[in-house]
Amino acid sequence: MANLKEIKLKIGSVKNTQKTTKAMKLVSSAKLTRTRQLSEQARSYAAKINDVLSDIAARVSTAHEGGNISRAFVSNDNPKTVDIVFVTADKGLCGGFNMSTIKTVSRLIAEYKSKGINVRLRAAGKKGVEYFTFQKFSLEQKVSDLSSAPDYDRAADFINAVVEDFRNEVTDKVVLVYNGFLNMLSQEIRVRELLPIGLDNIEAKKSDSMLEIEPDDDEEVLNELTDKYIDFNMYYALIDSLAAEHSARMQAMEAATKNAKEKVNSLTVEYNKARQAAITTELIEIISGVEALK
Repeated sequence: MANLKEIKLKIGSVKNTQKTTKAMKLVSSAKLTRTRQLSEQARSYAAKINDVLSDIAARVSTAHEGGNISRAFVSNDNPKTVDIVFVTADKGLCGGFNMSTIKTVSRLIAEYKSKGINVRLRAAGKKGVEYFTFQKFSLEQKVSDLSSAPDYDRAADFINAVVEDFRNEVTDKVVLVYNGFLNMLSQEIRVRELLPIGLDNIEAKKSDSMLEIEPDDDEEVLNELTDKYIDFNMYYALIDSLAAEHSARMQAMEAATKNAKEKVNSLTVEYNKARQAAITTELIEIISGVEALK
């Protein structure tokens, strides 16, 4: 059995860890509140831009006798090259948050390669960059300080390179993968086909729509709106992922704090037993000494 001093040092160390994990939980809770508010605002904007894009795309498609004038709206069931854009955290200590995204990306890579499709990776987040770099997988694009501090302009710069390759027919499909916020207790892996944009559920709007576009400008307006749509979806993915990260870290730190408390209780019991054994040993020695003097 360990001596009293060693056990006491262990108790002190675990208590310090418990204070740290509890503080980290509180910090993540405060950050989550702010990020959720931003996410809700972004979600409302995303819904509006999706409606406008659907309206204009449907009008353009109808005007061109059912055809699509932009490659961004042409479905491709047999892509040759796919860009997978994924988001992970810049930091750890958030349970299985990062590994869930990494496992999903790895699964997609295996699926595409089994079909003979070339896969390129574009990573936002230090943990994802580190993992695939360690696995000797070439990253087409990487950034390590964007997922922890989402910024619209930087998100747009990041995704613009992806869109440019798509428009130049370097790639045929763009897939976005991230771990999104579901609720305070859980996160959800989201896999979205960012490009091409599906028009299966888009129908032409009636003439009472507030949107009025000159026929000669429809392609220009559609391309501009498509860029905004892609940029904002990337930005929203970063915000949603950050909210999920804070939620996951809260749970991880709560579990760590609980485990630390249980460990302190266990060590305290061990300390009391060791102390009792030491006292008993001393009493036996005293009694033995007294008996020897008789």
